Amino acid sequence: MTFRQFAFNNVLRNKRLYAAYFLSSLFSVMVFFTFAVFAFHPSLGQGAVAQSVSIALTTAEGIIFVFAFFYVLYSMGAFLKTRKNEFGLLMMQGMSPVQLRAMVFLENMLIGFFSIIGGIVLGLVFGKLILLIAENVLIIGTDLDFYMPIKAILLTFIAFALLFLFISFFTAAILRSGKLIDLIKSKKRSKGEPAASKWLVGLAVLLIGGGYAAALIVDGMGVVFALVPVVVVVIVGTYFLFTQLSVFVIHRLKANRSVFWKKTNMLLLSDLSFRMKDNARTFFMVAVVSTVAFSAIGSLYGFKSLLNDSIKQQNPFSMTYTLFEEDSQTEQQDVEQINHYLQGQGIEAHQEKVNFTYFTIDNFETPERILKLSDFNRLAVLAGEKEIVIPKNGVAVMEMKNNAFPVDKSLRSSSIPLTSGESVKPNQVVQTDVIPYTRGFIVPDSLFEKLGSPVRTEPFYAWQSKASFQKMADAGKVLGGKLQKGEQPSFFATDWELYELNAGYGPTLFVGLFIGMVFFVSAGSILYFRLYSDLDEDKEKFRAIAKMGLTEQELKKVLNQQIAILFFSPIIVALLHGIVALTALSNMFYQPFFVECIYVLVIFAAIQIVYFFIVRYFYSKQIKSAL
Repeated sequence: MTFRQFAFNNVLRNKRLYAAYFLSSLFSVMVFFTFAVFAFHPSLGQGAVAQSVSIALTTAEGIIFVFAFFYVLYSMGAFLKTRKNEFGLLMMQGMSPVQLRAMVFLENMLIGFFSIIGGIVLGLVFGKLILLIAENVLIIGTDLDFYMPIKAILLTFIAFALLFLFISFFTAAILRSGKLIDLIKSKKRSKGEPAASKWLVGLAVLLIGGGYAAALIVDGMGVVFALVPVVVVVIVGTYFLFTQLSVFVIHRLKANRSVFWKKTNMLLLSDLSFRMKDNARTFFMVAVVSTVAFSAIGSLYGFKSLLNDSIKQQNPFSMTYTLFEEDSQTEQQDVEQINHYLQGQGIEAHQEKVNFTYFTIDNFETPERILKLSDFNRLAVLAGEKEIVIPKNGVAVMEMKNNAFPVDKSLRSSSIPLTSGESVKPNQVVQTDVIPYTRGFIVPDSLFEKLGSPVRTEPFYAWQSKASFQKMADAGKVLGGKLQKGEQPSFFATDWELYELNAGYGPTLFVGLFIGMVFFVSAGSILYFRLYSDLDEDKEKFRAIAKMGLTEQELKKVLNQQIAILFFSPIIVALLHGIVALTALSNMFYQPFFVECIYVLVIFAAIQIVYFFIVRYFYSKQIKSAL
């Protein structure tokens, strides 16, 4: 057997431990290659939107490559720790330190080579499907046909070949400091039961509680200023939570005899207290990485929903047309053109026209808008809102429903002069989004006649249609190009604005989702490493306990509890961090992200639960085979 064959057989013999490392590296390569396929796509070299997509994808490639570097480095380091005893035995058999480093180098390069090849092949296999998904998500206005991505293949192969080459040299160099006696006794050395400091336990509670409170209390722009301090405080608190608070809780449970002596709790808690010292840092890292993934995906999805809802809320009509200065000829021509185009496209739309009238109000420098009650109600019905009722001499102040915009309370205390020399004051407030740029007053028709001559009048038209989104977006694009000439007149098509928004935001959402997926898969893989690195010790432990009378049902229970704690402790912490982060973001924009947060949370948790059942099945199978 040659030395290369020996290294190759080592990889095959340790395929159980190498599986997560290989699959996660393969996934990182595949995602990097996918972004490269998009970035070098011929269709993305045309148009401003397409070029912005290409830039976003290229930036994402850099982020993924940097993260992949640290992830692979950590994975390799974690794997080498589990093989210290094996390395010691090889050195006792006559393997020199140089040969040991060469073996590790060859093993890592072998895994890296097959990860690169596998990632590129999978990217090519699913390339067309991913391109079809991207066409709908990115909304770039062009087809993304499949092509042979030679540049993407070369870039991916060279970039990850250099990455694995560097890490292989680095990990091989780490082995120089290992002494034979340390390697041989690595499994027999007592880890010692960790102790918890009450001061640090209190600090963990204080830091996380204070960070949560600050994040939930602040709103508006205060969220921006509180972001960095809160993140730092919560991260430090999370570290102490796993290294100190978790140990403290285990000690308290062990001190409670009714809990500790109940069935298999003694076995679970005793084992957990000894392993917590090793698992704490892993839990901390997984919690932070998972929080980043959860918060990033939730923020991007929530912000997209916020923008869409904001446009729909502030523009409840399919189309609007406003003429800021009376020009009957232009008005007639433009309205006829809009109606003619809609009829030509087979789009049925209901139309209403009102006049926005502006009057001089006491103590206000500029004229304020005053609407007839009948005009407002016609628009309200068209927008699907309820009609309002105002007393005979009453005045209503219009304010926007969205409290993200400050309310000018001076309107509520204003005084509206009448031609008779008297004046009336507002006696009610109407929160509505029926009127664009909501501000002004609504008065009964009888009172409107007593206001005198307005300073100016603006004709306002609104169309409401149930036609498909794509039809209305196309109509808005065509009519907007014909009618919108500077600021006069003003034509607005809601569906077209939503289309442009999604086209501009699509690349950010697409890139964010993929990067979040990379973080999420990597976090799961780290947990896989932590669990399987102790498999040999668990086999010996449960084999010894089984001889003392541990039943299969009790074994199953202990394994379920042990794996569940490993998997879900950092995930639950990450979900809590993510919920607080998304709540703070919603406070910044004064808009709830509750629904979006629940969607992301459920999907995130469901994937982790499925992953838990898969890993638990194979892990339990390995333990049972050793009994």
